Amino acid sequence: MTKHSPAIENPWQQLRQLTPARIALGRAGTSLPTAAQLDFQFAHAQARDAVHLPFDHAGLREELHSMGLETLLLHSAATDRHTYLQRPDLGRRLAPASAGLLDDYARERGQTHDLVIVIADGLSSLAVRRHSLPFLQRLFDQIRAEGWSLAPVCLVQQGRVAVADEVGERLGAKMSVILIGERPGLSSPDSLGLYFTYAPRVGLTDAYRNCISNVRLEGLSYGMAAFRLMYLMREACRRQLSGVELKDEAEVPSVEGSGQGNFLLPDKS
Repeated sequence: MTKHSPAIENPWQQLRQLTPARIALGRAGTSLPTAAQLDFQFAHAQARDAVHLPFDHAGLREELHSMGLETLLLHSAATDRHTYLQRPDLGRRLAPASAGLLDDYARERGQTHDLVIVIADGLSSLAVRRHSLPFLQRLFDQIRAEGWSLAPVCLVQQGRVAVADEVGERLGAKMSVILIGERPGLSSPDSLGLYFTYAPRVGLTDAYRNCISNVRLEGLSYGMAAFRLMYLMREACRRQLSGVELKDEAEVPSVEGSGQGNFLLPDKS
């Protein structure tokens, strides 16, 4: 005898094949079906874990060194995770010891750099662990092709986006890019964000930065993210600005492979 399930399927359930959003979940009486409720709780636990997962900077530094890259380990003014989550302002500035380390490095080397890459745990060290290295492997070849000088890759514990402004200013870098774990969602606990600034300095607002978000396997691919970032950096060097005045108008290969085009702009052909 077949058991009758109390769950009633939603007639739009096929739409779930097109999006990770929680739609057409069905119902059991006036509540969600058990499977949908358990899935929600699991996704919520993943998001919480991503926020509190410790930053594996040692493993990341080892991988970067194997790529022939110099690194510096820094810490924000937020002394621990609890402080970091409650005081966003402290995550935007370096701890005095880390600021002194950069000043000493800049004074000893006596050189400026075209670009400094900063990696910070942000709100998802899981995103940094999974996606920063595959993305950088695609980016570095293009950076070398441009002939840009690269400062040491700076790993910042308990860092927010704006901490890259101070890192760039203290190292005398023309441009800064920070790779940071974005706020986890219930379908994306490992989303990596890229924030680019031309002429970084302490005190800049978000209006002076360009953002490329959702870099992950289910979102924006590593290759496309590197392509868009390189476009922004080239244009920033040419126009000497970044942020709201610098739009992403990069031409990307069309799906049909029939040439170049920007899906955000109307087809003029």
